[in-house]
Amino acid sequence: MPLTDAAVRSLKASGKDRKVADSGGLYLLVTAKGGRLWRLKYRFDNKEKTLALGAYPDVGLADARKKRDEAKSLLRGGTDPSAQRRLDKITASVARARTFSAVADEYIALQKRKGRAPATITKTEWVIDLARPVLGVRPINEITAPEILVALRQVEKRGRLETARRMRGVIGSVFRFGISSALCETDPTQALKGAIAGPQPKHHAALLQPKAFGGLLRSIREYDGTPEVRTALELSALLFPRPGELRQAHWSEFDLTTAVWSVPAGRMKMRREHRVPLSTQAVAILRDLHAITGWGQFLFPSVRSGKKPLSDNALNAALRRMGFTKGEATAHGFRATASTILNESGKWSVDAIERQLAHKDADAVRRAYHRGDHWDERVQMMQWWADQLDAMRSIKS
Repeated sequence: MPLTDAAVRSLKASGKDRKVADSGGLYLLVTAKGGRLWRLKYRFDNKEKTLALGAYPDVGLADARKKRDEAKSLLRGGTDPSAQRRLDKITASVARARTFSAVADEYIALQKRKGRAPATITKTEWVIDLARPVLGVRPINEITAPEILVALRQVEKRGRLETARRMRGVIGSVFRFGISSALCETDPTQALKGAIAGPQPKHHAALLQPKAFGGLLRSIREYDGTPEVRTALELSALLFPRPGELRQAHWSEFDLTTAVWSVPAGRMKMRREHRVPLSTQAVAILRDLHAITGWGQFLFPSVRSGKKPLSDNALNAALRRMGFTKGEATAHGFRATASTILNESGKWSVDAIERQLAHKDADAVRRAYHRGDHWDERVQMMQWWADQLDAMRSIKS
């Protein structure tokens, strides 16, 4: 007759293993040492088999019967419960190995193999590390949009809106890599568009009037700090690159004979090589600088180590020491000044100015068909701009 809870509790060891039947092939194996183990006897393909269902009291009588019924249901469908259990274990093991962290690490390794810039890899790793506490141990194919939103909200609450926005994009990239690798089927981040507050556009402080900008140029020329920093500021005004592009510049990128600086794609924001025409003033400054730092790799080596470039705060710190507040002038602001004055001069095409600034064309169709770099015009424009800086530097009243 079927077992009862009381009967199961009262079963004692008898010095040898014995089976106590319940019903439907379910029985309790009472071991010689008193262990009580649920077992199910069944037949599959005309062979008698046994399925372990757990140990009492962790698995009670009701639970054991439920497991028995589930196994019987598989049998009716033509599936061997033992084989299904082995498959479930394998599937679970694979799922555990395919956590968000594991897939993210594979994604990062792929980016490295593709030759992505080290700075880009570092930023990606940093953003993914922000997500790991919430998503790291979760199987990637089980992660839902609300879980990702929890991770994003933690960053958003700290006021880091741009980081939260970038974080959603990077997590989405990991999921899309997972889809292409057959590790998951969907990208939950697509459902989170607009869920995070967007950052306010950041405008870099810049002096836009020739007289005021001339005062800044004189202050740079008279700066009593290191010649490397003074030269970096002068070239920032002459060439108006992004600060990181200039700080990390290598001597091998410059051809002073043909007056061209070729910035490699890996260091450009748009990930394509960028050529910069060098005015006669820029070439003269670079020749003087070569006598100071030409022994090494970088134009502007760190004061702590010649194997590293100038720090990212060095130029702004110098501007502060000159007396310019962060609301008046920044290293990035030279680009805004050049763009404003070049456009207002009416002498140069917008396309030439935008190419020199290495901006991405906002119009996708125009970007696809408009591939000229306006080199000849840019050569003339950069010399005109250098001459204008000399003129602005002399404006004192």
